[in-house]
Amino acid sequence: MKDLPLERLDAIAVTLIRDSARLAVVEGAGFGLGGMITLLPDAGLLTVITLRLIQRLCLLYGFESRGPDARLEMWKAAAAAAGIDYGKDLVEKQMLEKFAPLIARRMAVKIGQESAEKWAGRLIPFASSAIGGAVNFSFVNGWGRRVQRHLRARHQDAQSPSAPSVAAGHAVPLPLV
Repeated sequence: MKDLPLERLDAIAVTLIRDSARLAVVEGAGFGLGGMITLLPDAGLLTVITLRLIQRLCLLYGFESRGPDARLEMWKAAAAAAGIDYGKDLVEKQMLEKFAPLIARRMAVKIGQESAEKWAGRLIPFASSAIGGAVNFSFVNGWGRRVQRHLRARHQDAQSPSAPSVAAGHAVPLPLV
């Protein structure tokens, strides 16, 4: 994948995000029909869809998903999507043990916010179906786009290692005028 042009990778990423968002719509709409009873399974499947999308985007942009270093890259992409600044926290590779739970908590908070938005709609089954599908779509689409931006920047850094960027946790010096 590292040999493909960046534009082609971006087009594939858009397709992956769109397909995952569509799956999230169907999942949210289907579980929305069940009302409050199906809130927990809905959140669980939404998490699976989102993490699987992150894994697929990592593979697309050339980051393996096997081994501790590769898993760390996937968690860094999830952290970027969650808005966590990991640059100062990742001094050593053993930080994965502290880093993964932090991301999982942040993701749980985001899913909790999304569930709170669905709660009112869950009282009316057909409305909850539409609300659940729409909220799931926006959740997966938003996370997918943020992960894509992060991985795209990391991919570009890997292609030209002489120019570190902010995505890699390095400060980019500004020119003096």
